[in-house]
Amino acid sequence: MSDHDQRLKNLLRVFFPEFLQLFFPLWAARFDLSHLEWLDKEVFADPPQGERRFLDLIAKVETRQGVPSGRPGQEESWIALLHIEIEHADTVAPLRPRMFDYYCLLRRTYQLPVLPIGLYLQVGLDGIGQDFHEERFWELLVLRFEYLYVGLPALLAEEYVAGPNALGVALAAMMKLPEERKAWLRAEALRRIMGLPDNNVRRFLLGEFVQAYLPLDPVQQRQFDELLVNEPYRRVREMGTTWYEQGIEKGREQGQREFLLIQLEERFGPLSDQVRYRLQQLPADQVGTLVRALVRAQSLAELGLDNA
Repeated sequence: MSDHDQRLKNLLRVFFPEFLQLFFPLWAARFDLSHLEWLDKEVFADPPQGERRFLDLIAKVETRQGVPSGRPGQEESWIALLHIEIEHADTVAPLRPRMFDYYCLLRRTYQLPVLPIGLYLQVGLDGIGQDFHEERFWELLVLRFEYLYVGLPALLAEEYVAGPNALGVALAAMMKLPEERKAWLRAEALRRIMGLPDNNVRRFLLGEFVQAYLPLDPVQQRQFDELLVNEPYRRVREMGTTWYEQGIEKGREQGQREFLLIQLEERFGPLSDQVRYRLQQLPADQVGTLVRALVRAQSLAELGLDNA
């Protein structure tokens, strides 16, 4: 997994309610997003010895209205899974059947309703909508499977960077924009993020994402530097060292602690309340030690953590 892949997944985990509210507000209103349970992304196609599949993000949430089972004799459910799969390819073809396969795996494994969402990074389609996978036996349509999707390249960056949603400001870095406007977008996104009524750690994650996903060539970098000399971007330059390059010194320790929690769950699945409490009580130097040890660790036990 590349650093970019992990960075995007981490951002979506932290800003998951904002993701749904930004792109699917009507769907977001149907869930209680104040409590999310992240499930193990490893699913066996044919348990217990079948092929292992690694899904991107799976959240277990409570619903605000019952979800019909669609099957005789089964009651409606007030708990559902939200599955987000990220597609990097420049075509939709690979993801369509994969979304169907993953849906079947999740339904069989958890016996819960599943809302599937595809996130296209290289394909825009209509920006936001419903995509589908079909299977035919000659003229007979045997299957039509639909899922929600977001195609970032088709969305207008200038609209989202000006919007009220914090995640939308950062994701504008991956949206449609003329090359000659990239320097402006980077400066504007950082200016907006710095002014968000949010905590330092979350602002850092957003700003670091913009820096990573909106690289500038030498000409654009000069344009960016020139923008920072003048209002309203002067504060971005003044805060550049303390806020970005040093990782928001005031919030660095908590940011590292949050990063460790995310990485542990990515590797070993959901953490117990006891493990979470222990991690929050660890001295800062021990948190850094665990982050470095995580690279080679094969289990929580190796890190001195018991997930009981």
